[in-house]
Amino acid sequence: MIVAIDGPSGAGKSTVSKEVARSLGFSCLDTGAMYRSVAWQALELGVSLDDAAALGDIARRYDIAFESVPGEPSPRAVSIGGVDVTRAIRTARIDRSVSKVAAVPAVREALVDQQRRIGAGGDYVVEGRDIGTVVFPNAEVKVFLTASNEERARRRVAQNAERGVGSTDYDEVLADIIRRDERDSSRASSPLAAADDAVRIDSTCYSAEEVVDMICDLARKAAR
Repeated sequence: MIVAIDGPSGAGKSTVSKEVARSLGFSCLDTGAMYRSVAWQALELGVSLDDAAALGDIARRYDIAFESVPGEPSPRAVSIGGVDVTRAIRTARIDRSVSKVAAVPAVREALVDQQRRIGAGGDYVVEGRDIGTVVFPNAEVKVFLTASNEERARRRVAQNAERGVGSTDYDEVLADIIRRDERDSSRASSPLAAADDAVRIDSTCYSAEEVVDMICDLARKAAR
């Protein structure tokens, strides 16, 4: 079974996906980490984020791998080209860069192929921005998770402070979230959008635990 969770930046997709996967006994695939890894590699190589051909080449040429721990739904680490980038891809620099990289059709094509190969191997909770519309259009469960801009910025600031990476300036984070929404929703290739058959959940007034319970209930009903 595939549980697809789409939504904008800061909606709580990563936190919710991990707990849904844990509750259901599924594995968790963080597609965002894959795009972030390509962005990191491009910046390390000095490749312009406006060079679509070079970005597509990176996505095709550099292997992205997840290191998992038995019994844990979420991977412990992510690497690209054999380099551990688990923390490096969670910085403000990558936050500002990833939407440009993700908008490149050749990058999306290369990474979607990888995501489908991984998803074919078992039961996965997959989160991103085009999972239910493009990557897994036949997913048994589709959720579009969102929250108000202000709430998403507040959560992202708290998350960055806890991890010790990324900006903790509320105004900067809020501006970045709005900018990313505009880019993700208007890109020509696989724009951020809810699938027609997705269940929409606005998490502004719900706790993460309540959202997890809602999605797990949807999955259990779909499995009957």
